[in-house]
Amino acid sequence: MEKFISFDEIKKSLEKKETDCRAIVNHYLQNIKTKAHLNAFVEVYEHSALAQADLVDQKLSEGKAGKLAGMVIGIKDVLCLAGHEANASSKILQGFESQFTTTAIQRLIDEDAIIIGRLNCDEFGMGSSNENTAHGKVLNALDESRVPGGSSGGSAVAVQANLCTASLGTDTGGSVRQPAAFTGVIGMKPTYSRISRWGLIAYASSFDTIGTFTKTVKDNALLLEIMAGHDEFDSTSSRKPVLPYSQLLHFDRKAKVAYLKETIESPSLQEEIKENTLSVLEKLKSEGHEVQEVNFPLLDYILPTYYILTTAEASSNLSRFDGVKYGYRTPNAHNLESMYKLSRSEGFGEEVKRRIMLGTFVLSASYYDAYFTKAQKVRRLIKNFTENLLNDFDYIIMPTTPSTAFKFGEHRDDPVAMYLEDLYTVQASVSGVPAISIPNGKDSKGMPIGLQVICNSFKEAELFAFSNYLSALTS
Repeated sequence: MEKFISFDEIKKSLEKKETDCRAIVNHYLQNIKTKAHLNAFVEVYEHSALAQADLVDQKLSEGKAGKLAGMVIGIKDVLCLAGHEANASSKILQGFESQFTTTAIQRLIDEDAIIIGRLNCDEFGMGSSNENTAHGKVLNALDESRVPGGSSGGSAVAVQANLCTASLGTDTGGSVRQPAAFTGVIGMKPTYSRISRWGLIAYASSFDTIGTFTKTVKDNALLLEIMAGHDEFDSTSSRKPVLPYSQLLHFDRKAKVAYLKETIESPSLQEEIKENTLSVLEKLKSEGHEVQEVNFPLLDYILPTYYILTTAEASSNLSRFDGVKYGYRTPNAHNLESMYKLSRSEGFGEEVKRRIMLGTFVLSASYYDAYFTKAQKVRRLIKNFTENLLNDFDYIIMPTTPSTAFKFGEHRDDPVAMYLEDLYTVQASVSGVPAISIPNGKDSKGMPIGLQVICNSFKEAELFAFSNYLSALTS
């Protein structure tokens, strides 16, 4: 059953009655047990997944099955599923059981997807390596001495190592696209507001976006097609109509493509990534597409803007975890104040505490205008520049990451070096536009290289079609 790369292959096998959903789930469960050392899953829903598989098999026999019958999905440990724990890979939320289900997940279940378990991640989605987790680091299946990327590292490895058909992650500044690049799978961040955030444990509310990992563009498009759309529980979710993305993958026109000079000429860019990116651009030119170099003078301001704003929002969002209502409470408290202080000090990890403190600093009365207000203005400049560029061009192409997967511990003592791993992904997050990472060859050590494609807001149909075309061009 390892031959199942795409959901289309699963559907064909089900139609021919060569297999059934229970056998598919058992296959993935066996894979999870065999590759347990990768530490991708923090909890496997074995019994409920098999029960759901039996239910879907019954529906298939009656001809009443949904669009996702046979698709087995893992969910990042920041997404709520009723009756199951969700602790954002943090000690502060240990033992917390969700009372409701994330809207995006419920829509998948309604189409007969089978949820197989929750996946390891950086604590509260804060990290680029999946080393900041209460559950222990996730290993990259291609080289276990290297990181899988973060924060959705478990979600990426689950698809990479064939532990499920597809998985859900969240992308705040590149947390789907960067691990997708590091593991050689496809990772998609849709337009902000395209998918409801109801049921997502918040990190930075104006950036957080649920994203998807798959082996094929078509599967990714199908998932978005089902999850997208307005949700009455999330007032920020868009009311724009949802297109049948998975049926609009044919690309037969000449595109106008921009690439950012500063991203290609950056001294921090690994040479092999540069070569592979330029190779794709040359192939596009030879196919008759218009490819043009453009300047992006705001590149140096993207990361500071992103980290000022996201840490400020994190400081506010994470204030609710105080040891009073649920989750971890210190056993060492001697009064109310020490209970608050010790519960948070003991419950949060080092990186989360660093970002809360930074966010609290930039929101303080003395520095609010100097940092937070200015960062909001710069965000608007970046958003306007990106949107104007995308009004002139159909797509922006750039590397997903400045390097391929690095070794564990390589950046642990240098937070700035770790933050620089997000250099190419944060533009789409700051601007709120959709972006996708697709595989683009490997480096000399056999580690995957990612190619990122960005387009204008709510143009996911065009992004999927072009990405599907590029996947064929780069394979």
